[in-house]
Amino acid sequence: MKKVIIGTVLLLTTTLSVFSQTKNITVAGRVIEDDTKEPAVQATVQLLSLPDSAFAAGIATTQQGYFTLPKVQAGKYVLKVSYIGFQPTMLPLQLSAQTPNKNVGTLSLKTDAVMLAEAVVTAEAPQVQVVEDTLVYNSTAYRTPEGAMLEELVKKLPGAEIDDDGNVKINGKDLKKIMVDGKEFFGGDVKTGLKNLPVEMIDKLKTYDKQSDLARITGIDDGEEETVLDLTVKKGMNRGWFGNADAAVGTEDRYAARLNVNHFVDKTQVTLIGSTNNVNNQGFSGGGGGPRWRRNNGLNAPKELGISFATEKKKIELGGSAQYNYNDADIANVNSSERFLQNGNSYSNSNSLNRNKNSTFRADFRLEWKPDSMTNIIFRPNFSYGKTDNASSSLTGTFNADPFSLVANPNDYLDFDAISTGDPLKDIRVNATNSGTLSDSKSVSTDATLQINRKLNDKGRNITFRGRFGYGDNDNNQYTESMTRYYQIPTNPDSTLIRNQYITTPTNDYNYSAQITYSEPIARATFLQFSYQFQYKYSESDKTTYDLYKINPEWGLGEPLPVGYQNHAVDSLGKYAEYRYYNHDASVSLRFIREKYQLSAGMSFQPQSSKLSYKKGDYMIDTTRSVFNFAPNIDFRYRFSKVSQLRFNYRGRTGQPSMENLLPIVDNSNPLNIRVGNPGLKPSFTHSMRLFYNTYNAELQRGIMTHASFSATQNSISNSTEYNEETGGRTTTPKNINGNWSAFGMFGFNTALKNKKYTINSFSNINYQNNVAYLYNQENKADDKNTTTGLTLSERLNGSYRNDWFEFGLNGSISYTSERNKLRPDNNQEPYTFSYGANTQLMAPWNMTFTTNIANQSRRGYTDASMNRNELIWNAQLSQTFLKGAATVSFEVYDILKQQSNISRSLTADGRSVSEYNGINSYCMVHFIYRLNIFGGKSAREGNRGGFGGPGGPGGRPGGFGGGRRF
Repeated sequence: MKKVIIGTVLLLTTTLSVFSQTKNITVAGRVIEDDTKEPAVQATVQLLSLPDSAFAAGIATTQQGYFTLPKVQAGKYVLKVSYIGFQPTMLPLQLSAQTPNKNVGTLSLKTDAVMLAEAVVTAEAPQVQVVEDTLVYNSTAYRTPEGAMLEELVKKLPGAEIDDDGNVKINGKDLKKIMVDGKEFFGGDVKTGLKNLPVEMIDKLKTYDKQSDLARITGIDDGEEETVLDLTVKKGMNRGWFGNADAAVGTEDRYAARLNVNHFVDKTQVTLIGSTNNVNNQGFSGGGGGPRWRRNNGLNAPKELGISFATEKKKIELGGSAQYNYNDADIANVNSSERFLQNGNSYSNSNSLNRNKNSTFRADFRLEWKPDSMTNIIFRPNFSYGKTDNASSSLTGTFNADPFSLVANPNDYLDFDAISTGDPLKDIRVNATNSGTLSDSKSVSTDATLQINRKLNDKGRNITFRGRFGYGDNDNNQYTESMTRYYQIPTNPDSTLIRNQYITTPTNDYNYSAQITYSEPIARATFLQFSYQFQYKYSESDKTTYDLYKINPEWGLGEPLPVGYQNHAVDSLGKYAEYRYYNHDASVSLRFIREKYQLSAGMSFQPQSSKLSYKKGDYMIDTTRSVFNFAPNIDFRYRFSKVSQLRFNYRGRTGQPSMENLLPIVDNSNPLNIRVGNPGLKPSFTHSMRLFYNTYNAELQRGIMTHASFSATQNSISNSTEYNEETGGRTTTPKNINGNWSAFGMFGFNTALKNKKYTINSFSNINYQNNVAYLYNQENKADDKNTTTGLTLSERLNGSYRNDWFEFGLNGSISYTSERNKLRPDNNQEPYTFSYGANTQLMAPWNMTFTTNIANQSRRGYTDASMNRNELIWNAQLSQTFLKGAATVSFEVYDILKQQSNISRSLTADGRSVSEYNGINSYCMVHFIYRLNIFGGKSAREGNRGGFGGPGGPGGRPGGFGGGRRF
């Protein structure tokens, strides 16, 4: 009996010992910055076992500062938390199997006093820092004019680019969303954020790749990652009321007004915006901020009113916005284009006038609810309504030789009245069209996404449901009158085609999808993930064209529709289409998470089916198309250190031709652009690869960023174009083609010099485009494959000096392009642009600030001589701040020398074009800016006194992130 008892005790002891060694204990908590109480994003959390301090588990905190470490066994540990610019925190832990879920609560990190002291001596903040895969820009390192909006600051960031349409790239990646303190600002809309967020409220700007809701919760890569710009509000401004009111009048009948009011309390944000201007929708944000190379494509007068909110409680996060926009655009365009043909080229010129009035209302909402620690629910509904009223007129002409060889300005000879009084282009003229159009439309759309995630255990097993629904309804009405004359038809050299039409096109569509994902832990920090999604889309359109010329040849635009027009529908110009799309998407992936690296690799299988019911005149068809696609994906991240990482990803995507392109029908709605379908089209497949590396040296304030990408498409859909020499029209047929690919490389470098008052940043690009297209050979009546290549090399270099009252900068850039055309080498050219300039800001002791910049941009190497020109652009601003920093009056002058043009250029494998738009570039404005700050902290009030945007700038107290901390 004694032996049995002893054996039982030994067995029980052994069992308990084995059980105690099982890894079934989790450690969770949250990390915040002690002074700001903001979450410490991507802070490093490590669990070290005692007594040898061996690494047991580790993870980085989320965007809200939370962390949950992988499971470990019972024992004695030290929890170590590290974060750049803060003192490391060490917390002893005794983990016991009796407490499987250990929550350490909220850990506050104190500022590193040594780094602070060093920064106060140098009085300069680093421009860029790296935290894991997040780039952090310090707003106080970039001075902007008084009253500047976020757009002015983004222009100064190393590696940032803003194109003519306001789209932003940062380090070669498209910016998709703008957030404030981790919360979406007006649904993340980039243009709204650029034009309505004042620089003076911004402390830090963080850019990173934000995962989708599904990937963030489940870890399953769905390819919907977005590059975002996350703004941190300055210390003290995140509690109370603050904002800006800005009103301005100027020469050339220019005006601008803006209101931004914010109410921040703890985790709650409310923002009200309103604006109106006629400075071409550029989000007028203070003069002297930099030469404006963005072209003014027309005269725009936008108006905007909106409200955005976000709040966060222990278990629920809410956010949303409502926004109304109206824009009145007056656009005049002068265009000349050249279409490459196998034998000779075709030339076209056009003049157009457009008056477009658009109004939209949109609303979005976001709810994230965590009813318990194992469940997460996200709901996102959206709604939008739009209305447009457009009027346009155009004069076009096509020629079989270069009209510029005969007259200085062929666009003066496009109106029929000008042609009839004397035509120097008669011998080369193919056709001419004079037309006018009125159109109006109304559209309603709504969609919603519901995602429910349930953790099945603490080891990573979870299941997720995501459902989506969308609906859209659009009614479009178009009234046109046009006259086209043909000059090269032998039997009738001066034939005329007149079309007066009323076209109505109601369309509606809806779609829904349901997706189930499942993640199964199969080993330590290793997961097998499954996903299945079913998607259905439906759309219906019914285009009806009525011939008004037959009823009343004298009918003109703006007049009521003739009586009985309903009986004159033209079957050959109308069409009805009903489209149904079914898609199944099954994917499997394997995910590894290790201390130094993460790897996710998988494959997606997609059987698809499409059904189209189509009617055009007497032609009716019901057709079905079924295809099977598969797409691989891989995402690899290697972490050399906290400030250095390498990332590589590959994704394959399939693309389906539209069902209408697959039908062997002729669409002659536009007699000069006839389209014919091709039932033999194949799906396209695009390979995309991207490599990204960054590193940062905090002591030297030196950062390096590299980005390389490659994209190639198999079975691209191109157009075979048959040119009609008699009419000047073209008949296009979609066809598959191989050979389209592109490669991109970027190297960014920024550093502070020894005393930190001098900074240098460089941004180098290389881009290669291989574009293929078909050129129709008139002699053998067949397509020839043409290849156009473009190699672009560019460099931007900036250097600046800065002290407490003065800043001076030099900048230069050069971009060289080598364009080659395989079949038409006479079209080869090597254009290049270069620019150089200087900018300065001077702050006088009596709160007066002078800002100016001047830059020369030159274009060379274009075969079109009008493109080879210099533009010397000079902007300036003089501002006076008073009422203890609460008010500012500024006088601003743009394009003082009146040299900026509004010319844009495009090149493709089958042609090139040059367009010039109307616009007002040179004018003066007087601004009055008032800053609102009620119930805010003392630091917020002090932040409004700084002459260059708050704490850390001259006139404010020394300090950087949050006023008083320098990294």
